[in-house]
Amino acid sequence: MADYIVFASEEYLYLEQQLVSLLIHAEHGQVEKKTFPDGEVYHRILSDVQDKDVIFIANTSTEQATLNVYDVACAIVKYGANSLTLVIPYFAYSTMERAVKQGEVVKAKTRARLFSNIPQAPKGNHIILMDLHAEGIPHYFENNVVCTHLYAKTVIIEAIKNFGGQDFILASTDAGRAKWVESLASEMQVPSAFVYKTRLSGSETKITGINASVQGKTVVIYDDMIRTGGSLINAAKAYLEHGAKEIYAVATHLVLPEGSIEKIQNSQCIKKVAGTNTHPNSQKYASDFLKVYDISHLIAGAIQKKIKIA
Repeated sequence: MADYIVFASEEYLYLEQQLVSLLIHAEHGQVEKKTFPDGEVYHRILSDVQDKDVIFIANTSTEQATLNVYDVACAIVKYGANSLTLVIPYFAYSTMERAVKQGEVVKAKTRARLFSNIPQAPKGNHIILMDLHAEGIPHYFENNVVCTHLYAKTVIIEAIKNFGGQDFILASTDAGRAKWVESLASEMQVPSAFVYKTRLSGSETKITGINASVQGKTVVIYDDMIRTGGSLINAAKAYLEHGAKEIYAVATHLVLPEGSIEKIQNSQCIKKVAGTNTHPNSQKYASDFLKVYDISHLIAGAIQKKIKIA
């Protein structure tokens, strides 16, 4: 008999398969889904969740995906789940994690409130987030939801070392991420570097310099996510202009909207890229140029620890 039932948004079926193989007494959860002619989405929970510890790997990369997660999670609790662990490998609302201008909507908070209002299972609801862009986001969750910020640091260090070897500089795309990168570099006992930027307009910045010598060195740029790749390419060019031998890039979340990986590769300033499989797009673009690392074992460890304590 299964102790866990693992559901997943359809975009995360690859992580569901990995997680079921790692957890003892776990089985795949099944959901029927179809769309009515007017666009309304139908869901039906096919697996028996009564008195089961349920894990749901949730996609939030689009608004429809987020609503699907909310709907299915509510149904899982309604039909008797003992506990609900919502795993959100990539929380897609980290850009608007605070208001800068009057009237701005803080989507990180409103979406956290949405998930906080999923009905409580008897043994509680637990949300697992990974490598958030802003550290304060877990505090946006309410209603006694237990929120865990899981770090992919062990996987990231492995990826960085595989690129940099023993002699490299760990770098960031800008001063905004410099503190985190500097801390990681200190742990790895390597030098760190970052670029200085001047903002020219709302959409344009200019790099004015870097804070450390990279002459003749291998530079590995780390960021929490790669989206269009613009900032990454600009930083890589700056390091090369200051004498770096070669540039690699590592990121936790490979968001990579259409055309981004081609843009990075065609820039010819970055030798290779690596990241994890937290975002569904990681599955589209894995190649000799882009190496993807699995984080399912980190999720499994966090789940086993939480269920055991509950």
